[in-house]
Amino acid sequence: MRPTAPLILASVLATVVAAGSLTACGGGSGSDPDTVKVAYNRSTDNKIRFKDQHLEAVKRQFEKAHPGKKVKLIPIQAPDNDYATKAQQMMRSAKTAPDLVYEDTFLINADIKAGYLRPLDSYVAEWDAWDQFVDTAKAAAKAEDGKTYGIPDGTDTRGLWFNKKIFARAGLPADWAPKNWAEVLDAARTVKEKVPGVVPLNVYTGKGPGEAAVMQGFEMLLYGTGADPLYDPAAKKWVTGGQGFRDALGFVRTVYAEKLGPDVSDALDPNITTRVATELLPEGKLAISLDGSWMGQNWINKGPKEWPEWSRELAQTPMPTQRGQAPGAVSMSGGWTWAIPQKSNNPDLAWEFIKTLQTAENAVTWDVAAAQIAVRKDVAADPRYLRSMPGIRFFTGLVEFTHYRPALPVYPQVSTAIGEAMETVTTGGTPDAAAKAYDEQVRTIVDGAVTGGGAVTGE
Repeated sequence: MRPTAPLILASVLATVVAAGSLTACGGGSGSDPDTVKVAYNRSTDNKIRFKDQHLEAVKRQFEKAHPGKKVKLIPIQAPDNDYATKAQQMMRSAKTAPDLVYEDTFLINADIKAGYLRPLDSYVAEWDAWDQFVDTAKAAAKAEDGKTYGIPDGTDTRGLWFNKKIFARAGLPADWAPKNWAEVLDAARTVKEKVPGVVPLNVYTGKGPGEAAVMQGFEMLLYGTGADPLYDPAAKKWVTGGQGFRDALGFVRTVYAEKLGPDVSDALDPNITTRVATELLPEGKLAISLDGSWMGQNWINKGPKEWPEWSRELAQTPMPTQRGQAPGAVSMSGGWTWAIPQKSNNPDLAWEFIKTLQTAENAVTWDVAAAQIAVRKDVAADPRYLRSMPGIRFFTGLVEFTHYRPALPVYPQVSTAIGEAMETVTTGGTPDAAAKAYDEQVRTIVDGAVTGGGAVTGE
């Protein structure tokens, strides 16, 4: 079912940064008190422009409502890890700092600790719309000091997408609902045998894809083992790689050792997420993908790969736990926030732009266009959101089973260590060796010692 709301996404950016350029995207020196500079990540696929179009529409609204004020959009076209690096570089100096920056929740505490962001509590205290945000979303943008540093604009969940046409050719059911990891792997092996030339199963892996691999690959598996999580909040200790950690790596190793996944060179490419969304799935080259709730955004509303048949050809099912143990399914959730850098020259004007971004109408428009899971109660109840896309109710339902990454400053470094462990097993290494190397890195990252319980001290 297509969205019924008339989306305010008709225009294309009048001025854009050269495709692929990072250095051309700086905020520039000097300060104009009447201009708010907004830095955000642009997809590496030049056909994906819904974020540009949405921000351009909000820019027009803002400038009309605030005569004499201007918005300068600063798109940074890069994979997420490179985008984060560029944004951090910009925020280090008042000469280059934007007034508003789009922040992944997994990085926000690291940027807070580095002194890049300013608290927003004085603003939200006087903002009626803040009451519409659900508590879990608010918590994702809150630091260890208890202050709020970002305004979330949506979240996501993850599950298994599968192609019913390929499944039919392989003799697999259209209502496939695997109960454990073994059944997921068995289905992939059946596809490999019965439908040659098709990638049976995609699980993102390695350093290149960044959090796409760590969060929706490894952590989807780890939290399905029932083992200790990455971080023990009660003990305030990071947990070293135990049996569950090794089992998760073992699943990844099986996928690539048995050639059930993409070619290793493709799997480790930072652009694999774009290829899955715009080539492998819509062209019928991939049977199963462990992927996110937002995938439909690629195929509707003049997205990068118009695919009217997607809702009939694809289906979704929860990712099962390792052995089918309770609760039977697992998901991971994340999301992005709008934050004001500490060295912003125009923080008050930036806040006014956030309020325009987060009118109820704009919040609905964004969640529909970006296939986001709503973080506002009014958006979640809006009929346009509920009718926006096939599968939206399914992915919203996965919130019941979801987990969140440890929102701690060192998490990005831990994530990098996990990506390296995944790459080790993807290229033929053993889970034991990869887990051992991970343990050593975590000890160094948190500057702590291993306790008898297998946890590492430090935050």
